[in-house]
Amino acid sequence: MRASRMMSLLLHLQVRGQASARELARLLEVSERTVQRDVEALVASGVPVRAARGPAGGYRLDGGYRTRLTGVGLDEAGALAFLGLAGPAQQLGLGEMLAGARMKVWASLTGEARQRAGRSAERFHLDPVRWYATAEPVPCLAELAAAVWADRRVRLTYVRDGRESVRELDPLGLVLAAGDWYLVALRDGRRRTYRVSRVRAVEPLETPAARPDGFDLAETWAQSRRELERETTAVEVTVRVSAWALPRLRRLVPVHGQDRVPLTADGEVELTVPFEDGLWAVSAMLGLGSQVEVLAPAAFRDRVAAELRAAAARYA
Repeated sequence: MRASRMMSLLLHLQVRGQASARELARLLEVSERTVQRDVEALVASGVPVRAARGPAGGYRLDGGYRTRLTGVGLDEAGALAFLGLAGPAQQLGLGEMLAGARMKVWASLTGEARQRAGRSAERFHLDPVRWYATAEPVPCLAELAAAVWADRRVRLTYVRDGRESVRELDPLGLVLAAGDWYLVALRDGRRRTYRVSRVRAVEPLETPAARPDGFDLAETWAQSRRELERETTAVEVTVRVSAWALPRLRRLVPVHGQDRVPLTADGEVELTVPFEDGLWAVSAMLGLGSQVEVLAPAAFRDRVAAELRAAAARYA
């Protein structure tokens, strides 16, 4: 533990150039006295840490001393701002390790490489969470991640349609998509996808997971997503929607090829939209208000009209 802290202290000095005992204590979450002892230990081991007294004083490294990681080019340095996502890493229990790894890489850079990495961090930020959304609780995520990493078969309790079931799986990988975590696994030799927020308990088993040769998680997820979008279409609704409301519709459902649909003379778009269930389709149409008109099927059009009349009567 102390060795890791001393390495962090050394890297902070390398990145910052100079830092006071108070700053280092805050960064390392220890007392100033602990910082002083760690500095003394570094000096005793031959690291040239120098102390400057006074209001602008602090600790610094002398003689251009550096720890190095080699092989980071300028273009790679510009991508360091995207070295992992802090939120997802924290959920997986890797937050501290990611921060330590990023700091070590950052500390290894010099000159233009460090400047380019700094410019990237100042100008780009990745946020995988949807707007106006609260992340779903995933209390079993860390256990699933451990099983995936160790290639261990698991027995998990899963909730679907309000009912719990217990099943044994071969976990293959975890995917973060639009702010939600999914588990890709094999069940009875067939690939399945499970929403991690619906997992209630995870029991790792002694049996090794059966991992297919050449398994590619990214490719498998893309295929699973395409299959899921096709399989969950319960109703297809043909609508006429105003062009400015089209982006809202795009966020609601996966409408393929909608950018190639020509505008009508009134500046509207006519297209067919898939929905996974009728209730969701009705809610989406009501949410777009007067900016959408349902054209077909006739039964669904009548259902939306009935809901509109009921809403109008409620507010009359």
